[in-house]
Amino acid sequence: MTSKTLDLGGVIVATTLAFREDDSAPAGLAVDYDRFAAHCDFLIGNGCRGVGPNGSLGEYSSLTDDERRRVVQTAVQTVAGRGLVVAGVHGVGWHQAVQWAEYAKEDGADAVLALPPTIYRANRSEVVEHYTRLNEVGLPIMMYNNPFDTKVDLTPELIAELAQLENVVAVKEFSGDVRRVLEITERCDIDVIAGADDLLFESLVVGATGWFAGYPNAFPKEAVEIYTLAASGRIEEARELYRHLVPVFRWDSKTEFVQAIKLSIDIAGGSYGGRTRPPRGPLAPEQEAVVRRDTQAALDYLASR
Repeated sequence: MTSKTLDLGGVIVATTLAFREDDSAPAGLAVDYDRFAAHCDFLIGNGCRGVGPNGSLGEYSSLTDDERRRVVQTAVQTVAGRGLVVAGVHGVGWHQAVQWAEYAKEDGADAVLALPPTIYRANRSEVVEHYTRLNEVGLPIMMYNNPFDTKVDLTPELIAELAQLENVVAVKEFSGDVRRVLEITERCDIDVIAGADDLLFESLVVGATGWFAGYPNAFPKEAVEIYTLAASGRIEEARELYRHLVPVFRWDSKTEFVQAIKLSIDIAGGSYGGRTRPPRGPLAPEQEAVVRRDTQAALDYLASR
């Protein structure tokens, strides 16, 4: 059986990562694995299909190598077969991404999420080699198109070429252009996964099959409800719930999305968000005020239903 059969439908949450005060740790903040495990359990317990450790929301680029590997191990141990673990394996070059994918395979992850080479603006042949090398690891691959951060655009044409690799099963689409969902599905048979929370509804309506999500860290139950309603054709009900949550979901597409989502988790109260590790600092007071307003508005609506 090839990995092309992997079902990525549902809400897979790009998990935030908890830290605790520790003067001996980088920037005085140590990874709080117990709180991270509790957060993964919270998400699975609220109906999410899986978790995605070591994405941007998981602040992977600020972790030591040991921390980064242990985060995936913690997720796998906590989920314990109740859902999927899709580990982020982003790296500056394919040699680093492949190493993280090998670790993920050894540690029991179900699949990997992979950006093109980070920092360096890779050309087409370099992008193809990057994913070709990752394909050799043997785990299912969800490519991640985020041209804002990587400056590399996985166009529908390029995605169709990469989809010929045996283990490429999906693409997380974060270009901001909802038209690409249909174009990608016209060109190849991999799953298109909604990557921007504030384009979720539109992406599902035109054919996205899953959601690799940020704000469900704070609103997992409601996120699963939106997805389920849309997937079952109950479009009006899905849109009604979505329109009350999308103002806070829009923070997922802003520079300070990690800080905003962590603050929303703390306001919502179901789990723990906490501080971010440098280079991310705290929200500016005016930003914090808006995040608090938007989060509370969503909570007020949910309480009134």
